[in-house]
Amino acid sequence: MTSYRIERDSMGELQVPENALYSAQTQRAINNFPVSGRTMPRSFIAALALIKQAAAQTNLQLGLLDPIRAEAITQAATEVAEGKHDDQFLVDVFQTGSGTSSNMNANEVIATLASRLADTDVSPNDHVNMGQSSNDVIPTALHLSAATELAEVLLPALNHLQQAIIDKIASDGHHVKTGRTHLMDAMPIKLSQSMSGWQQQISHSIERLQSVQPRLHQLAQGGTAVGTGINAHPEFAEAFAQRLSEASGLELQPADNFFTALATQDTAVELSGQLKTVAVALMKIANDLRWMNSGPLAGLSEIELEALQPGSSIMPGKVNPVIPEATMMVAAQVIGNDAAITTGGQHGNFELNVMLPMIADNLLQSETLLANVSRLLADRAISSFSVNTDHMQASLSRNPILVTALNPIIGYLKAAEIAKKAYAEGRPVIDVAQEETELSREELARLLDPARLTDGGIAD
Repeated sequence: MTSYRIERDSMGELQVPENALYSAQTQRAINNFPVSGRTMPRSFIAALALIKQAAAQTNLQLGLLDPIRAEAITQAATEVAEGKHDDQFLVDVFQTGSGTSSNMNANEVIATLASRLADTDVSPNDHVNMGQSSNDVIPTALHLSAATELAEVLLPALNHLQQAIIDKIASDGHHVKTGRTHLMDAMPIKLSQSMSGWQQQISHSIERLQSVQPRLHQLAQGGTAVGTGINAHPEFAEAFAQRLSEASGLELQPADNFFTALATQDTAVELSGQLKTVAVALMKIANDLRWMNSGPLAGLSEIELEALQPGSSIMPGKVNPVIPEATMMVAAQVIGNDAAITTGGQHGNFELNVMLPMIADNLLQSETLLANVSRLLADRAISSFSVNTDHMQASLSRNPILVTALNPIIGYLKAAEIAKKAYAEGRPVIDVAQEETELSREELARLLDPARLTDGGIAD
């Protein structure tokens, strides 16, 4: 049986588990919000801890906090940032829209730890939260955690994916395949040309994400309750940003306008929009891989993806494109997260946005999902697929659309007549063209050479 102790806050007394590091306000939030069973992401809790650490060091520097408490808070916050007390952060994502419950959860846990370290009373409000408000702490934690995940997790993963595509172009890009528009046969294309489209999608995605970073690195901290900076030292914001930059390795600075930083989440909405664009790019690449892999007998069967697991509980020998499918589901989730974040961003009512925890949770989930699946797509799909050369060449040789190359010589209508006859009779277009035109076999072979046509070759 769980044993309890009695804690008191401004609303009165309540029971808290005996061994809990948190106090009354965290317990009230746990009681009030049994919504999803999902707590705030690990990276968000780490960001909160770094904020408390930087704030304590800043207040010490400004002569507002004594050295003993400042050092104890710093040590306690470091433990929290390192994940040593994750089991103490139990507040649901769907809580008060300002995230006050999560801020107080961090304040109370760090205060308890710091009190033990310093062997003196450390207050969650007066010391750990000194010069701060939930209204600037939570937006700062949102930006810091999202910026860290972007720099350390997502961008490296996308660079890895881009390099995998580049390497695959180098190793297998020389193969010529049937191009397709509207899912119908079109002019030939090199595998390198097709994959170069993927590569630039990822390159552009990286550039778009990097373009958000300067705004993401601006912090609300220092605005306190409504953006005026009440109860914060005039030099707090600048000194805090410097301390947090040193701790995080990011180039951070105070927001240009604290009223914007507290009342809106436009930068989060912007970042989410770019994450959605990444998701759309990954969806395109995953679908191309699925189609090219389809078969092995009744589909396109141009490539063969790495076999990773049995594909059916009833059909022996079936193998499915599981990594592209996982990628598509991630993309769908990120697109859904963007819709939630967009709605959340609209709720900046007067001086505060009131959907901060949900925005942070969805934003961080999108970054993590995209990073994880990008590496899977790179390593277990793109790098490892093999080219079914014989099948690819057989399909290409029967493609009646090759006759497009004869348009400048025999005209569109005559070329269309040859294409239709070749398709109807199931014959190579070169055979039909030899019968229907005065061009020699040698000339037709040159004009209809698929490799030549991938370079935009026309009759000369």
